[in-house]
Amino acid sequence: MAAGTAPAHATTPTDGQYTVTALKFTVDTGDRTCTVDADLYRPAGADAQHPAPAVLTTNGFGGNKSDSTGATAKAFAQRGYVGLAYSGLGFGKSGCLISLDDPRIDGRAASALVDFLAGTRAADDGTTVDYVTTDKKGDPRVGMIGGSYGGAIQLATASVDHRVDALVPMITWNDLAYSLDPQNAADRSVPGVFKWQWTNGFYLIGEGQPLLSPSLDPSRINKLTCLHFVDDACETIRTLNSGSYPADKTAALLSYARSVSPVSYLKTVKAPTLLVQGQTDSLFNLNESTATYDTLRAQGTTAKMIWQSWGHSGGITDPASGELNLSQGNLETSYTGRRILAWFDRYLRHHKSVDTGPAFAYYRDWVGDPDGTYATASGVPALTRTFYLSGDGKLVDHRKKVARGSREYRNWLVPTSHSESSLAGTIGLPDPAPYDIKGTYLDWTTDPLTGTTDVVGSPRATLKVISPKTERVQNSGDAADKLVLFAKIYDVAPDGSKTLVHRLVAPVRVPDVTRPFTVTLPGIVHRYEKGHRIRFVIAASDDAYGGNKGIKPVTVTSAPGDTGTVRLPVVK
Repeated sequence: MAAGTAPAHATTPTDGQYTVTALKFTVDTGDRTCTVDADLYRPAGADAQHPAPAVLTTNGFGGNKSDSTGATAKAFAQRGYVGLAYSGLGFGKSGCLISLDDPRIDGRAASALVDFLAGTRAADDGTTVDYVTTDKKGDPRVGMIGGSYGGAIQLATASVDHRVDALVPMITWNDLAYSLDPQNAADRSVPGVFKWQWTNGFYLIGEGQPLLSPSLDPSRINKLTCLHFVDDACETIRTLNSGSYPADKTAALLSYARSVSPVSYLKTVKAPTLLVQGQTDSLFNLNESTATYDTLRAQGTTAKMIWQSWGHSGGITDPASGELNLSQGNLETSYTGRRILAWFDRYLRHHKSVDTGPAFAYYRDWVGDPDGTYATASGVPALTRTFYLSGDGKLVDHRKKVARGSREYRNWLVPTSHSESSLAGTIGLPDPAPYDIKGTYLDWTTDPLTGTTDVVGSPRATLKVISPKTERVQNSGDAADKLVLFAKIYDVAPDGSKTLVHRLVAPVRVPDVTRPFTVTLPGIVHRYEKGHRIRFVIAASDDAYGGNKGIKPVTVTSAPGDTGTVRLPVVK
């Protein structure tokens, strides 16, 4: 693992000046026609004789073209790119319903904007452009950048329009079914555990759009099922909130969530992709970008990945010192910013000598030197260290050290564990420290570590539990009858204080309590200092998620030849 130094990027002469023109585009999205609101940023000196590549960008959920989206377009226009910032469908002053970055709808609308950049269609007022670099007639040199909702739209657009030349999706999802209803068991044959705080928070933001941005545009209103989303999105949220998950109905709705997610269409994405994901993010955790990265690489699509510090759970509005802040445009002075500039220099300006950096880089919050904050590697580290769950509550490093024993916890009818108040980190509100109430969880703890231990990646646990009450009802046909638990890893200091790393947990709806199951925890980058201890916990509930139906006592037994394990990706 080497310390990360961002590659130098090429430069194009520009005085940093630009002009901005507000535009409207009437687009056909299949079932309706609506208007897209956009701003065109033209750098000084760009004309038909001196064309420039373009950067297309749109907002995160609830935003519009005038927030950090506009700041991003401005930042690239100041560096000689043509910028086109637009409000996504259903947001700001753009029409249509919110369709969750569906390639068939949102991707189609974005493709119409690529036509404009190609000079083959005009804006509604007749404006055309002839100063965007083209590879051939009708094929502009265009890249995309944006975060969250503005990240997935890039992959959706590239899947239906291969004219897009480079992507930088930031803090976005791979599979919305996993994001909103996470199932961290390896067997995903049953639904996961409803992430109700995040999901309902965004649902309310979406439903409020016609009020937040008053408009009489009929394309923004759904008269059938809910106010501002497409029907399938409304029905999915209703089902998740119902607490009842019959197999046929739930499978169909989660299938819809996957159909509008990159997991379903990455096979058609060919544009070089620089993935940037946030470590402080319980909405779209590091596992999401890893899944996208692995898929793209396996199919031969050029892809690299950065795990930066900030995400939806903190740091968006106030990034750590030296980290990328798109609203401030500090591209040249941040590691991630320099990597993005190099990416666009290579794939939009075709400066083939530009080094786009290592395959994988990750931020380390324990390094004080800004120039060494990032470490680099050829890929995400493998699982290298195994611990065993001992019957006496210890987490031991050898199977022979496992003590025979049996321990039990039971859930209450109300949540008894707290990891986070979702959205608190996004809007900067205080959040109580994580806690678990005695008797509603089990934990296993190592001896004090004899040296620093750096964990980079997704821990994995193999468990077997005993829950007779669950066993009697788990085949009812309603997945809500299955056992729910939450796996997580703490850092315990010598004084006994403990830290839940980035407040991340792994919700699990156990597919079958009569069989062992494997849990993949959210990826982390964390240093356990010498003298600290690693603590693995399984808890009965978490107040940011749905929980168990009824009281379900759980027993975990251990013996040297038959016990659970926890595996960690430890790096030197």
